[in-house]
Amino acid sequence: MPLPRLHRDDVFLASTGLAGGLLLWSLGVFNQGPHHAVVDSSWAVLLPLCAMASLEFLRRTMPRTALLAGTVAVVADQFTRGNIATILMFTDLVYAAVVYGAPASARRLPVVTGLVTVAVSVGALAWYQEPWALLLGVLTGMVSFVPATTGAVVRNHRQAADAARLRAEQTALLAEMDRREAVVAERSRMARELHDMVAGHLSAIAIHSTAALSLDDADTSREALGVIRENSVEGLAEMRRLISLLRDGGDSEEPAPAPTLAGLAALVRQAAANGAASGLEFTLTAPPQEEGLPAPVELAAYRIVQESLTNALKHADTGEVAVAVERADHALEVTVTSPYGRRAAAGPRAPGSGAGLVGMRERVALLGGEYEAGPVSGAAGRETWRVRAVLPVAKDDKEPSP
Repeated sequence: MPLPRLHRDDVFLASTGLAGGLLLWSLGVFNQGPHHAVVDSSWAVLLPLCAMASLEFLRRTMPRTALLAGTVAVVADQFTRGNIATILMFTDLVYAAVVYGAPASARRLPVVTGLVTVAVSVGALAWYQEPWALLLGVLTGMVSFVPATTGAVVRNHRQAADAARLRAEQTALLAEMDRREAVVAERSRMARELHDMVAGHLSAIAIHSTAALSLDDADTSREALGVIRENSVEGLAEMRRLISLLRDGGDSEEPAPAPTLAGLAALVRQAAANGAASGLEFTLTAPPQEEGLPAPVELAAYRIVQESLTNALKHADTGEVAVAVERADHALEVTVTSPYGRRAAAGPRAPGSGAGLVGMRERVALLGGEYEAGPVSGAAGRETWRVRAVLPVAKDDKEPSP
């Protein structure tokens, strides 16, 4: 097993402490006189000094072991003439044991050293029965309790800084996730708007261009070209409006007004003109224009009808396409039914991608409503395709009338 790599600070402390202790020893500077030392030889001072300097290498990697061995060394130093460098290095071991040791040891050491300081003060005062004996307790506290308390303060500050840094990283990560989700949501919204605004016009262009190419009739071709031109101009205008909203610093200072339920009649008339060649008839059943509906609800209802009519132009059999808008209790219900069957219908058709159904479902889900689309049994046993959306309208969501 390879030995742990020594930290440069630990090497510096060990070498500095050893050099300082050797300098004091060479100058004959000791903590106590020869008559107070159990071992009078000056060489005996070097043993605790060298042991303490060696333990400084372990202060970061093995703080508990270094402190236990350092305690033995500092006690042994008291039986010699003593060296101040040994005691100073011991205080560093106490500090390191709190800063780098296990959490349990870091919590216990300040308490233990405080109790030791009190015990030494009381014991010295009881033994010597002189006021100066309290200095022994003060020295003990300076050697053990003060560095332990300092280490606890430093450790708490480091833990607080680490926790703050972790919270900052988590906040930055959550902000980045929110930004990405917002970008994805905005892209989805733009995709829905682009599809709903342009798909109807392009579908009509595809249907009538197919009719113009497949039918050898000058009047039919001229009529188809007229419809193609009308849808091309309207589709281009819709695209320009969308681009002006997306581009920064557009020419228009005011945003383009969102479609409302008041435009459903024109939308159905346009679908009737586009679907005449396919044998489709369109009807609209809607109450008088009601004021105070939230703009998101009106926009969602308009886009759902628009996409349903586009799908009817692409896929419906010959027959009637019915659009119904009803105001129920705290909700707006939109229903669009169209002929549905496996047999080929008269007139040309345009391919579909299925994105329209997904867009309608997303619009309803954003408002917390109900959505269903699929074949149902109609009159005379004929299947019809029904799109039904219920958009909630709470009383407090109504926009005040101007």
